[in-house]
Amino acid sequence: MPTVSMFFGIAIQIFWREHGPPHFHATYGEHEATIDIRELRVIRGALPRRALALVLEWASLHRDALMENWDLCSNLDSPKPIPPLD
Repeated sequence: MPTVSMFFGIAIQIFWREHGPPHFHATYGEHEATIDIRELRVIRGALPRRALALVLEWASLHRDALMENWDLCSNLDSPKPIPPLD
């Protein structure tokens, strides 16, 4: 499970061979949410409110890079790191 970014204790991962829609996983402590890249909405799981706000802010800044990584992982290639939220 490739971690493409980490910030404020949140790990962002994109898995190989995942089914659509294009999405990533955000983990914060014992919480995990799956986020749709195109719509920037939670499609499974949950995060605390503040962590979710940070993840959505980060994802809106890096949506193109997330889609590129989704395509790479879909082709079983390694994803590229994405800068963390400052």
